[in-house]
Amino acid sequence: MNRRIFLGTSAATLLASEVSWALPRVSGFKGLFYKPLDKEVVLTNPESKEAHKIKAVGVQLYTVRDAMKSDFEGTLAKVAQIGYKEVEFAGYFDHSPKDISALLKKDGLTAPSCHVAYDVVQNKWDQQIEAAHTIGHKFIVCPWIEPKQRQEPDGYKRAADLFQKAGEVSKKAGIQFAYHNHTFEFQPSEALGGKLPYDVLLATDPNYVKMELDLCWISVAGKDPIEYFNKYPGRFPLVHVKDMKVLPKGAEGPTASPDKEMPNMTDVGSGVIDWKHIFSHDQKAGIQHYFVEHDFPADAFASITKSYAYLSALTF
Repeated sequence: MNRRIFLGTSAATLLASEVSWALPRVSGFKGLFYKPLDKEVVLTNPESKEAHKIKAVGVQLYTVRDAMKSDFEGTLAKVAQIGYKEVEFAGYFDHSPKDISALLKKDGLTAPSCHVAYDVVQNKWDQQIEAAHTIGHKFIVCPWIEPKQRQEPDGYKRAADLFQKAGEVSKKAGIQFAYHNHTFEFQPSEALGGKLPYDVLLATDPNYVKMELDLCWISVAGKDPIEYFNKYPGRFPLVHVKDMKVLPKGAEGPTASPDKEMPNMTDVGSGVIDWKHIFSHDQKAGIQHYFVEHDFPADAFASITKSYAYLSALTF
């Protein structure tokens, strides 16, 4: 089950419940994707001139969604035991915001953000903002635009307008709206006259629409995240951190479909993406929260344990 179906199913179940808000080296990029041969090399932040580490490694709970379904409370406890301090929700699994808040406090966790379906942004925004306040979210993220809408002449414009309006409303309530990418946003769109959808979405007001940049999918799409950091400084307070064994190239190159690349996904630090280099630009990007994710791990807890061990020790 992919994320859009997962969120849609969660929303359909939970929004109908008593608590309606509850949701459940490529050419041109030398040094970006492949890690230095000398693993002992520590890259310094070009802005701070001082190596540093991620203060609080987070995890997107979509990675452990099956465990969340069967043992919500136990899963949060296991995530905390691994060492994670932050979590990002993708559905609340029929738990009320008040109960979730209590569990997070019990386990020493915070939930800076959550993912919600497009329909929630469109039709249940006030309720979601209320839930966010109770749980402690500072960001609400929409991670998907349906293919049918993307193909319509005004599809992306409608999405951008909706995100702008939602961001204005949430900002007044102290919550920041953000959009999470896959790969299709970096492919020229016929509906946009050849423009990149991501660039169109970035044309919204940065005060109201931030970006949660999935650093894996932008890499799979053949784009350089550093270029976006430099062009849109401070626009990326959230990032998803997941790795690839190989990146597509040649005839198998940048694709609008992330699904075909899923078999190459791997634990963070065991793939080819150069995290030291990317994170050395964190201040320019405005990164505040780093969320580990693996869409289809063979063993979810083993995967997030390995990724945590790598990122918690990483200096850049």
